Amino acid sequence: MTRADPVDLPLLRTWSRKFGSNPLLVQGAGGNTSIKEDGVMWIKASGTQLSEAMDKDIFVSVDLTTMIGDTAAHPERADEPQRYLLQADGLKPSIETCLHAAFSKRVVLHVHCVNTIALAIRTDAVDELNKRLTAFNWAHVDYAKPGAQLAKLVRKALNDRVEVIILGNHGLLVAGDTVEAAADLIERVSSALHADAAPEKPVDLARLQEVAGADFEPAVPDDRVHQLAMARVRIEQAIGGTLYPDHVIFCGIGAHAARPGETADAYCARVETKPHFLIVPDAGVLWRKDITENGRTMTRCLSDVMVRVPATAKLNYFTQAQDYELLDWDAETYRQQMNA
Repeated sequence: MTRADPVDLPLLRTWSRKFGSNPLLVQGAGGNTSIKEDGVMWIKASGTQLSEAMDKDIFVSVDLTTMIGDTAAHPERADEPQRYLLQADGLKPSIETCLHAAFSKRVVLHVHCVNTIALAIRTDAVDELNKRLTAFNWAHVDYAKPGAQLAKLVRKALNDRVEVIILGNHGLLVAGDTVEAAADLIERVSSALHADAAPEKPVDLARLQEVAGADFEPAVPDDRVHQLAMARVRIEQAIGGTLYPDHVIFCGIGAHAARPGETADAYCARVETKPHFLIVPDAGVLWRKDITENGRTMTRCLSDVMVRVPATAKLNYFTQAQDYELLDWDAETYRQQMNA
């Protein structure tokens, strides 16, 4: 069963591509957008990319009325959004479909805004956000696994006025009655939360090549990912643990840094693992040679976030249980396959 597309779905596609093409707002297959009309919701399909919204059919339609009813009567179904599909083209709705359904407003946009994440990972996030978001009707929601757990917390935080949600250790969620209103919120909130990146430092390519060994290779010299390695405090913050969900999905748990003078081979032998990327202090970043493009993208995201985090900031890291519940999760395994 299919329904005629909303007349403003093309406009949503336009804004989806714009936001999806900006790595400070969306990285790879992250983020999702949706629009509701007459009991139906069109939402980005799992594993597709917002940046391709004008080139591919990335939206699927779901039975919103039934989904909302099941949310109350059968909450365990909220993490099975494919059961509400109104089309059969092989695509699945985003695992965060129930998150979008929590809003009564017509248009919902969710992005992994780097400037938002740089604040949302801090232990003092609410205090810092209060200083910057006085012009908005907003709420903060603590981290929960994407999907039903998170949607439940968002529903509790919503009222008639809230139109901006900051998701702890995750990103930014906004809602509006029109595509233009929601897009404007994304731009204004991301601007209000803007933080300048730390000054860049030169890469030590010779040192990286010396350390790399057979299984790793340096990122190209002008890749911004190298800035992850250019301050000792920044490195300590990065390797302290996992800070947001998509990192686990595409890069594994946490981050890894070699000791001074240590080669990549020696590091891997010491920790008995071969990480997707390796930070070489004061030199730059090495990619594992078989890292996926999404792995590269998410490593760059970590660098973009960390160069905006003050050295004095205390961070909220995932617990071991939070890390493990994201690994081998069927919904994310499917998303990885779609992006392979």
